[in-house]
Amino acid sequence: MVSRKSVMTLFCSPTCAYSHRTRFVLWEKGISADIEYIDVHHPPEDLIELNPNGTTPTMVDRDLVLYDPNIIMEYLDERFPHPPLHPMDPVSRARARMVIHRIDKDWFRLMDEIVKLSDKKAAKPRKVLRESLIASIPLFAAKVFFLSDEFSLVDCTIGPLLWRLPMLGIELPKHAEPIKSYAARLFEREGFQQSLSEYESEYPSLIDY
Repeated sequence: MVSRKSVMTLFCSPTCAYSHRTRFVLWEKGISADIEYIDVHHPPEDLIELNPNGTTPTMVDRDLVLYDPNIIMEYLDERFPHPPLHPMDPVSRARARMVIHRIDKDWFRLMDEIVKLSDKKAAKPRKVLRESLIASIPLFAAKVFFLSDEFSLVDCTIGPLLWRLPMLGIELPKHAEPIKSYAARLFEREGFQQSLSEYESEYPSLIDY
């Protein structure tokens, strides 16, 4: 899929969940793009020229440069409309965007805290994230995918987070089987497997816990 001669380039970290989200979309939609893995602590000069912050993911498509993972994901879905990963009608699309917003605010924010803090200080956000996921079990159980019968950008957002739970030190209880079943459906997708970097493919799996 990845063509070194393609116009589109995605600069990303091999371990960043936000970068993983965008790669998941790329592979699900079968988009040809250069994937450039970088060291976020020592970003290359060509990335700094495009994005002075040197953050990942950064996507370049001809003269367009995008820094935000959600904007990148939506752009890819609109630029390559088949298969669609966002609802077509405005109301459903707005609701999906709000779900992703809440996931970022409630779950990814806590994940970021866990990653940045020492193990002892990370105990609180780890506990909060675990409890929040457990409280959301009915949402995971309601549909085949998250709040939908169709695979969507919402699932592309959640998948990379769930893949990292064991690495974050979060173990789910037995009654969280709906979350594990949902995760298994995502992890088994060819797009998800192809989206994993070499580092991410070595993470312990939630399904095995």
